[in-house]
Amino acid sequence: MQLNSAAPFCEQTPLQASPPRTSQSGIAAAVCLSSLAMIGFDAAATETPVSAAQVLEEGTQQVEDKGLLARLIDGWEIDAALLWYREDARVQAIEGVLSGVRALSDSESVSAKIVLDSLSGASASGAAAQQRLQTFTRPSGKGEYQVAAGETPLDDTFKDTRLSLSAGWQKTLDSATKVNAGVYGSKEFDYLSLGMSGGIEWGFFKDNTTVSLSGALGFDVFDAVGGRPVPLSTMAIRKDFADEEAFWQAFDATRQRGVGDKRIGEMMLGVTQIISKSTLVQFNYGLGYSSGYLNDPYKLVSVLDSSGNATHYLYESRPDSRLKQSAFVLGKTAFNLGVAEYSYRFTHDDWGLDSHTLEGRYRHYFSGKKGPYLQLHLRAYRQYGVDFFTPYLQGGESVAPHISADYRIGDMDTWTLGLKTGWRLKDGDEIAVRLEYYRQQPRGDAASLEGLKGLELYPELNAAMLQLNYSWN
Repeated sequence: MQLNSAAPFCEQTPLQASPPRTSQSGIAAAVCLSSLAMIGFDAAATETPVSAAQVLEEGTQQVEDKGLLARLIDGWEIDAALLWYREDARVQAIEGVLSGVRALSDSESVSAKIVLDSLSGASASGAAAQQRLQTFTRPSGKGEYQVAAGETPLDDTFKDTRLSLSAGWQKTLDSATKVNAGVYGSKEFDYLSLGMSGGIEWGFFKDNTTVSLSGALGFDVFDAVGGRPVPLSTMAIRKDFADEEAFWQAFDATRQRGVGDKRIGEMMLGVTQIISKSTLVQFNYGLGYSSGYLNDPYKLVSVLDSSGNATHYLYESRPDSRLKQSAFVLGKTAFNLGVAEYSYRFTHDDWGLDSHTLEGRYRHYFSGKKGPYLQLHLRAYRQYGVDFFTPYLQGGESVAPHISADYRIGDMDTWTLGLKTGWRLKDGDEIAVRLEYYRQQPRGDAASLEGLKGLELYPELNAAMLQLNYSWN
């Protein structure tokens, strides 16, 4: 869990979750509410004759259901979103979000959010492409998959569903002080994440200056498919063993018993200053520390001979703690028919990863602030990878305590270009559609080994996302 982190595929407002991956609720909740509405307002057809008393009883029940639904959503401002995301030849995701805010008084409110997302497709394992067919053991040990010559090794059985729930509370204590608190939980097939957060804001100089301090604690549990691999152990592959018993003995020797857990603590200090009637700026400093199991149990590093041919594969090894810092500055300027937002973020951690992010949005209203609008989004990101990133190892060289070929923590550049349009309906509800294109370009030194020439060690990635938002007002 991260402070002020975005949901994996959602914008910060009004569906900020986020984590990554982020942030989040969704399809299930939307379907659930839709189903409740059908139960409450539509009588189901039946072939069995019913008496007048039964009709009266069922009618009474429908009225009671309608009353219950009305009471449940009364006073809530509800937003819903559905997002589709697809990478070329890799992961596809569908995510639904349902969120709401309810004012308890002029000074106090509560919020809730449900996110359901489903991911499927192929995920890069970290192994290097080869001039010949490669065979890998699946994480469970119960099967194999093969990768054709020249192709980036991908495990095409990647599939997961995540449900996350969060709730928040905010209260204005006096004219200058606000406090907030929240809880969070999410569950995937092999991952459980729990967290809590809290913060306080102080206003000064007639609220022209705001200082905020917030913190969060998280606890994650990783129950990896097939067990957690022993870091730097060699993947067992069936063809290398005389029989199944020998294979399973070797496979079990690469596994750690029990689940892995991770503890997270984060804090953020922020200052927001109103510069003029149309412009404000914000500065944030963030500090985060995580410890425990920080490996990705499904990532590999290829070990190559002097010709560049893979001889075996090692499971990656990462440090068991990580200290991260971030600095963020944002400006926002209002115009007669538009709003511009522009920001820069720098992050640094003790793994050696640095990143720079430039981002801007401009929203133009065609007929006043409540009319239809068109929004342009641009984002550029440069990352300098961790100190222990390596695309492969060569046989005979000493193996460092920590290695990883996970492209997500290597050198890379990414770009995002997006358009969003929205408008208000006659009854006050709002609808919006967002379309974005994402391009990722990993960077690295060209391979010098003969067997790797012509192969793509740092494959590019393109992705598209489409999101539909609806707000009930």
